[in-house]
Amino acid sequence: MSKFVREINGEELKNLIASGKTVVCDFWASWCGPCRMLAPVMDEVASELSSRAEFVKVDIDQNEEVAMALGVMSIPDVYVFQEGKVKAHNLGFVPKAVLKAFIENNI
Repeated sequence: MSKFVREINGEELKNLIASGKTVVCDFWASWCGPCRMLAPVMDEVASELSSRAEFVKVDIDQNEEVAMALGVMSIPDVYVFQEGKVKAHNLGFVPKAVLKAFIENNI
């Protein structure tokens, strides 16, 4: 885990979203190959954009309730929250340039 992306639970995510902060959340699971491939990409992007948003990860196996409430059906799924609401999400593994552009366009 990088110093720019921290793993949190569903309750912590709810609190972050409710705070109105800009949050980038990677919904993932340890058994998911594409999720493991996305992790270092997310770390790199977070290191470059950490001043503009809070970067977190939520394991859907340990936090099923929050994943279901947000409509996370497949993983990896990167959500951007702003002002307490979902602004956008990007499903699946993508290369760094694509992920960075998605995040920059939504934070």
